[in-house]
Amino acid sequence: MSVVITVENISKAFYIGSKEETADSFMGAISNVLMSPLKNWKQLRKLNTFGQSDDASPDVYWALKDVSFEVRDGEVLGIIGRNGAGKSTLLKVLSRITEPTRGKVKIRGRVSSLLEVGTGFHPDLSGRENIYLNGTILGMTKREIDRKFDEIVDFSGVERFLDTPIKRYSSGMKVRLAFAVAAHLEPEILIIDEVLAVGDAEFQKKCMGKMEDVAKGGRTVLFVSHSMAAIQSLCNKGIVLEAGSVAYDGPVDGAIEKYLEQLESIGTRRAWTAENAPQDDLFRLRKIEAVNGLDPTRPCLIDEPTDLVIEYDVLRDHPKISASIHLHTQGICAFVGNNAGVPQAPGKYRTTCRVPAGLLNTNNYSVTVFLVANTMEWRIIEREAIAFNAEEHQRRGDYLGHMMGAVRPTLEWNTVSLDPSFTPS
Repeated sequence: MSVVITVENISKAFYIGSKEETADSFMGAISNVLMSPLKNWKQLRKLNTFGQSDDASPDVYWALKDVSFEVRDGEVLGIIGRNGAGKSTLLKVLSRITEPTRGKVKIRGRVSSLLEVGTGFHPDLSGRENIYLNGTILGMTKREIDRKFDEIVDFSGVERFLDTPIKRYSSGMKVRLAFAVAAHLEPEILIIDEVLAVGDAEFQKKCMGKMEDVAKGGRTVLFVSHSMAAIQSLCNKGIVLEAGSVAYDGPVDGAIEKYLEQLESIGTRRAWTAENAPQDDLFRLRKIEAVNGLDPTRPCLIDEPTDLVIEYDVLRDHPKISASIHLHTQGICAFVGNNAGVPQAPGKYRTTCRVPAGLLNTNNYSVTVFLVANTMEWRIIEREAIAFNAEEHQRRGDYLGHMMGAVRPTLEWNTVSLDPSFTPS
């Protein structure tokens, strides 16, 4: 198979801020005003120019650092890693949305990418018009789009709203239409970020099936996901990113194993200040913690409850606010928990999800937290925010081997004799 993507030592840097210099005298303030045009020009030049001396600068954040790999024609590559590892930045570089600070990328073939909900859509145009706009951006002719139009509409399930402006669509409708366009216009290379998580379970299943069809058709797929089950079933090769660098490049089973090793290093507590907290206009996430529900000084034990504690600020009145946790282990989702949406006034809140004793297995669990408005509007998502080991105390009995499974619930068993007079012959 020929090489269709070559990534050679790419790095991507961002300036994360600059220090404000405050004048300490009246003459200093006058001087600052007079020098403002020159300072602004130097600042603009600095934001667009990176030199070797910037490598260690505290104002520079390297989202990617010397990343190199190759993708061959027809390969399905899974790109995995913890939050902040550089996955989305890498896809944006490969999709030519942003340029690398250093290094180069060579791509042979037409690329179709779906990185964010509504990417490439014009909000004031209808769904029908955006199909043609998006297809044209991807390099398709009108005749090619006409030929695929009915399939796109049928797959997306938005036929009733086809002539409605995209800005009226829900996030789920946008991602269904965007995926349908990206996957049906026959790109040679398909790049998909975990934007599919916005869709419902039935649509995600359809998307997985479509991506499998694309891969079986000999086209190349690059897929970012936190679902190891999806990575395992779809990909034949994996890359693991860690702090912007490639930590693993090889068969997908090895990539998943490396990723799970990374999760074991996450702590049981994570907290933010008001300045660096994940937030939007409604929420500010302050702390996530996993503790033993009976005694916080002890480890989390499978025969005792485990409390998952979330602290957050509500910044304005809202009629329906809820929190959700996703517990993952061994690369799969063990279960999901949601609390009921309730009205909340501005203020600081703590919500605790108690995982009952007799449910967990002796595994390492990672916790993803969602802060949700209006039941299904995911406002803050902190993936793999914390992790904890569920340890064993005295529930094993006579069994000496490792207990299989993502969870190990205490189940009721009842055995009765059906024929007391039975004797073996």
